[in-house]
Amino acid sequence: MLIHIGFGNIVNTAKIIAIVSPESAPIKRLVQSAKEKGVAIDATQGRKTKSVLVMENSQVVLSALLPETIAGRVQTLQGETMEPENGEE
Repeated sequence: MLIHIGFGNIVNTAKIIAIVSPESAPIKRLVQSAKEKGVAIDATQGRKTKSVLVMENSQVVLSALLPETIAGRVQTLQGETMEPENGEE
């Protein structure tokens, strides 16, 4: 499943390990290291980075949307695709 992470950018939800805020020192180091290795994808369109998506393949995606917004979109998408259990609707 794919979700919109801002400015026409879309990621595969199955590959997301974590959605975190970029404010802490360990995440800042993670982002800097990813940029140096060439595995950072900047999807902010020049705006402030508000969330960092850590992907399954060691890539890091930077987004200008809040982590709560992206997580909400993932949960909404998962809720729409889940089939009712035990005849519930």
